[in-house]
Order: sequence, then C-alpha cells, then structure tokens
Amino acid sequence: MTTKVAVIGSGNIGTDLMIKVLRLSESLEIAAMAGIDPASDGLARARRLKVATTHGGVDGLVKLDEFADVSIVFDATSAGAHRRHDEILRPLGRTIVDLTPAALGPYVVPPVNGDAHLDAGNVNMVTCGGQATIPIVAAVATVTPVHYAEIVASISSRSAGPGTRANIDEFTETTSAAIERVGGAARGKAIIILNPAEPPLIMRDTVHCLIGECDETAVIAAVEEMAARVQTYVPGYRLKQKVQFDRVALDDPLRSLLPAASRSDQTTKVSVFLEVEGAAHYLPAYAGNLDIMTSAALRTAERLAAHRAAEVAAR
Repeated sequence: MTTKVAVIGSGNIGTDLMIKVLRLSESLEIAAMAGIDPASDGLARARRLKVATTHGGVDGLVKLDEFADVSIVFDATSAGAHRRHDEILRPLGRTIVDLTPAALGPYVVPPVNGDAHLDAGNVNMVTCGGQATIPIVAAVATVTPVHYAEIVASISSRSAGPGTRANIDEFTETTSAAIERVGGAARGKAIIILNPAEPPLIMRDTVHCLIGECDETAVIAAVEEMAARVQTYVPGYRLKQKVQFDRVALDDPLRSLLPAASRSDQTTKVSVFLEVEGAAHYLPAYAGNLDIMTSAALRTAERLAAHRAAEVAAR
C-alpha cells in the first residue's frame, strides 16, 4: 500500500521532487502539485504526468478532491510562505516535510537522525548545505568532541532560484543551528557562495572542524562510512580528497573560536572536501545542491510513511 503525497511549489525543487517520487519511490504516490504560477513548467509537467494540479497555492490544494487521501505534504516554497502553510495543513492532520529554511519543526538529516522525529507533524530538511555537510560533522563528533564546525557551500549561481536567493539569511541561520543541534558541534557557522562561473560548477562543500587530540584513523573511517551512507540516496555525493589534519599553533587566531578553557590545549583542524553531483532527473547535474535536498526529503517521507504504516498494522 502506498502513501499519497502532495507537493507545494512548482519551481525547480518541487518539480524535481515530484519526478523523484514518480520514478524512485515504491512507497509514495504523488497525488497533487500546487503552485501559484499557472504558466510554470512544473505544473505543466504535472498535468502531462496525470498529476492533479492547482495554481491556487495551498488554498487550492486543500480544495482538490485528491487532497482527501494525502497524508504527507512537501513544502518547496519559501520560509515566509511555509509559516502559513503550516498553520493550514497541520490542523487538517497532514504531516509536512519542509524543504524551506523556516525550521518550524525539528531538523532531520537522514543518515544522522532520520529516525528521531517520526511522530512529528512537521520536519525540516535544514538546507542543501546542511544536508551535505552535517553528516560529516556528526561523523567526526562520533570520535571526538567538535568544539567548532564551519561549513562553506559553493553552488552554481544558475542553480540558485528566487527562493534560494530570498532565503540567504535563513540559510546561514538554520544551517548554523543544525550544525550544533544535529551535527553535535559546540559552535557552528555556515557560509554560502553563489558561483557565477560558466560553464556552471558542480556543488562543492568544505567542512572544517576544530577538535582536540584524536585518533586520525578513526576519524577518517567515520567520515568515509558516513559518506557511503549518504551515497545510498545521493549517488553523486563524494569525497574529493583524503581527510586533512592540521595542527593549530598556540598563536593561531583560529583558537579564538574555541571555548576559553580549551584555547591552550592541543588543537587539530580537520578539513573535509566534498562534491555533490545531481542525478539530473529534472535539474542539471551541476545542481547537486537542489538534488541533495529533494533526495533527503524523499528518504525522510518514506521513513515517515513506513512508520505510520507500522503503527496502523500494530493496532
């Protein structure tokens, strides 16, 4: 038995997500797509694929006959719009998988805490940079405490649509918070770069962690194992080179980022360099930033659906 889902947002992310559900999922069935632009390519594609559509946004979605059978709604719009969507959908008993940086619900990064919030009515997928880098921070944190973690997400300017550009502040704030709450770092910071290079570059991510003494072999093993777990649902996710370790000198300004009590201790900077190539289901292969978001959302919704099916079967 499949779980019926709907998508709000007929832009790049919403359309790619719809196609992923249709092509890849054995447990989810796309019932409807809602947008606000009647001429959008996403709504046109949905109609061609025999998916119910509305250009009336969330208000139009809840009026569709198909909405009665929908259990999970993906929100691929903006942080501001999501707040209203949450106010409308949750009282109607729908579970929301939020792909915006609104972060009204708990953060979910599938290989780190994918089973932690299966009963939540709204789960947040953090950001593209968060989905790519938080697993690495979490991997390091399984071996040794991470005093500070900083991530830099570099994406093609072409893959940053109006929603991404309107949510830059929310991106940095949400990702920084999730680095701490999900990744386990004592302090987190996130930076995003929109690269205008032509031809467009594939998404690149850099993760820097400040730690104390550590077993370098154990850190490398944890990072490589985590990368393999992400690859199970994002095949284009990969380490670009070996994990780097650098000793931080006592007079290095980086020590100002450490807790006061640790600034005189031995400190190591761990650096991990990543590349995320998209699957090109709808988006170009260079748009790995969008692909990792839709892939993580799909994996999360499948887990939510399986959990609810198990609860029903147990009754």
